[in-house]
Order: sequence, then structure tokens, then C-alpha cells
Amino acid sequence: MKVLKFGGTSVGSADRMKKVAELIPAGEPLIVVLSAMAGTTDRLVEIASCLYNKDHTQAGDKINRLEENYFQVVGELFSVPSYRKKGKELIHSHFEYIRSFTRDLFTMFEEKVILAQGELISTALFHMYLEEKGVPAVLLPALHFMRIDKDHEPDEFYIRENLQRELEKYPGKRLFITQGYICRNAFGDIDNLKRGGSDYTASLIGAAVKAEEIQIWTDVDGMHNNDPRYVKNTRPVEQLSFEEAAELAYFGAKILHPTSIQPARKFNIPVRLKNTLNPASQGTLISERTAGNGRITAIAAKDSITAIRIKSTRMLLAYGFLRKVFEIFESYRTPIDMISTSEVGISLTIDQTEFLEKIVKELKKYGTVEVDQNQVIICVVGDLIASNRGMAFRVFQALRDIPIRMISYGGSNHNISLLIASAHKVKALQSLNDQLFQ
Repeated sequence: MKVLKFGGTSVGSADRMKKVAELIPAGEPLIVVLSAMAGTTDRLVEIASCLYNKDHTQAGDKINRLEENYFQVVGELFSVPSYRKKGKELIHSHFEYIRSFTRDLFTMFEEKVILAQGELISTALFHMYLEEKGVPAVLLPALHFMRIDKDHEPDEFYIRENLQRELEKYPGKRLFITQGYICRNAFGDIDNLKRGGSDYTASLIGAAVKAEEIQIWTDVDGMHNNDPRYVKNTRPVEQLSFEEAAELAYFGAKILHPTSIQPARKFNIPVRLKNTLNPASQGTLISERTAGNGRITAIAAKDSITAIRIKSTRMLLAYGFLRKVFEIFESYRTPIDMISTSEVGISLTIDQTEFLEKIVKELKKYGTVEVDQNQVIICVVGDLIASNRGMAFRVFQALRDIPIRMISYGGSNHNISLLIASAHKVKALQSLNDQLFQ
């Protein structure tokens, strides 16, 4: 069995949905995971924000406009009048449900229920379209088997057992359609896997059924060796190891959700990145194998980084000092990306600033604290970089005209990370591209 995930742009219009249906191989056992149509989640977030602020008039206007957009999609998607009627009834039902929240007290629970409507609508419309075309398929509700635990981590045992139970209800069926992103929490309430969670859903499902392959379909030809939004002459990378892909995803490669590699890696399930707009393209294959030693694979950039420096000549070498610093970040559930130490200080970076003021206040107990925001981590990823003579020199040579705030090298054989100011990001990416790939 294969798992195919199609993102929001892949199902972003009636025409795109029709093309996705053409990409589904006939007769193969498949689970197809769909995101909400492109732009829907953002619109639903806006509606939820209006409801939080008790601006029911504006919320109603936004609901009406989004509903009209979906009525238009229904008109373009279905050619048989009876299916158009069913499609409009489906849309009306979902949006009447959303409107019901304009008449009641609105809470965080209701926001996640509203956000779930995007995936529920896209999968229902797609399943209905397959039905119109005579393609047998089962709509499999993700809320019946996807669950996170009290620590907001996927409950893999629950997912595996309940997904298998759902599949066994349909003996002989080979095509299943389900929702990405949405799930239930440990209390049974509707929740989600956060933005990009559809990739995570596909990988968790793939691991649960021991899939032959997981395919992530987007609107680009696989993972590029640099960011094509800022850099000229980039190209898709044909093959990546799990380690390389995980590094690139974590440090800014937008095509793949950072957490989605782990379930596939755990069971050694290949992940293939494909383009719905160019299905003939080979894309990128992620597996345990690498393309060879001593090569630079790709470059990624992670934005919105905050650098924190703690200086303390008295405490730095004292026993337990580092532990005390890290415990502060742990207490506020704030991950650290990079770290560098000297005789008089520690520099580190974070990308979650929700508790920044509180963290800084506690750090000041141990020394002076400096904070630099608007930073970027540039991540150069390849195979065994640490043992490749001259590779670090080439990286630093490319950045010789750019001020470097921090360097992380040697902690991983697959990663050289450098911290620079956001203003230098595009120049750094282009210079690295010219030096390492041209």
C-alpha cells in the first residue's frame, strides 16, 4: 500500500482536484491524504479571530464570502446536476455549522473545530467527485483514528490500532480518502497537528500501515538545492538521506514539514516528493541511502531567529551553570537551535519567542543578557561534511563579505549552520549557490 498526500495548492481549485484524480493509479491499494483547499485555513483563522473579538458582523461577512467561493468550486467541479445539488448541500451544511458559532460563546475548542472544516470539506468534495466519475473509494474520517496524547505528540499505538480497525470495515476496497492536519486530543476533542500537519499525517499513516512508499505532492519539482524564491539557477535534488532531509526541513526548506520525516525513517519507508503540476518530473526520493560521500546537497534558510547571549565571567565555568541555563528554556518549552560557548559567555538561538521576556528575566540572574532579533540561520547540508577536507573553507569563502554572528560545525556530519542578520540572507544564499553548485 502507498500513501499519497496532496497539499492545499494541489487541491486549490476544481481544475486542480480533477488533475489530482487523474494522478491516482487505478487498482493500487492507496490511502490519499488531502489538505484544505489553498487559502481556506487562513480564511478560517480570520473568521475565528473575528469571533474571539465578538465581531459577529465581520465574521458573518467572511463566512458568506468563503461559502460563495465554495459554491463556485462546486459548480466547476461537478458536471452532473444531481452531484452539483449534493455538493451545494454539503457546503451549505458545513457553513451553517460555522455560522452557529456566531450565536454562542467562542473558545479555543471552537476555533479548532472551525479550522477542521477545511479538510472535511476538501475530502468530501473530492470523494464525491470520484463517485461522480465512477471511481470506487471510501471516505475515511481521520477523526476516527488520528489522536495526539496529553503532551501533544501523536499517539502512534492508538493511530495504528484504530486505523487498522477502520480499514478492516471495508474488505476488498483499495482506495481510501482521508484528511490531513486534523485529529483528536487526549480528551477526545477536535484538535490539529499545527500548520504543515498534513505531511505529518501522511507519514504517521504510512508508518501505521507499513506503507511501500509515502508520496508528498506539492506544486514544485521536489526539494531544491537552494530556495528558488530568492536564488537563481536552483535545481531539484534527486536523492536525499533521511538525515539530510530532516536537517533541510527543520532549517527552512518549505516543501516538507520538519516532523514528517521521523515516522517514515523509523520504519525505513521511502518518501517521494512530487509535483502535481509536472507529474513527469522525477522529484526527490528520501530514503536511508545517500547519493554518495563528500557532496553538498542543498542549502536552506530559517527565518525569524532570535539570538541570545549570556555573559558571566563568574558563573560560566561553575559546575551546573549550563544545566541551569538550559533548564530555563526547558521550563518554557522553548527549543534551542544553535549554541556556542566561550570562556565568558554562551550564545544560542531560538525561533519561538512567546516567552522571550520571561526567559530573559530569568537568565539575568546568571549574568548580562543581550538579545538580537531579525536573524537568519543559513544551513548547508550534505553527506559527511565534517570529514570532507576543504568544504568548510568553501562555505566561509562564499560568505567572506557577510558578517557571521554564530557558527555551528561538527555537531552533525550533515550540517554547517551559520547565523547572520536577515538583511544579508539573499546575498548569502546566492553566494553559497554560486560557490558550491555552479
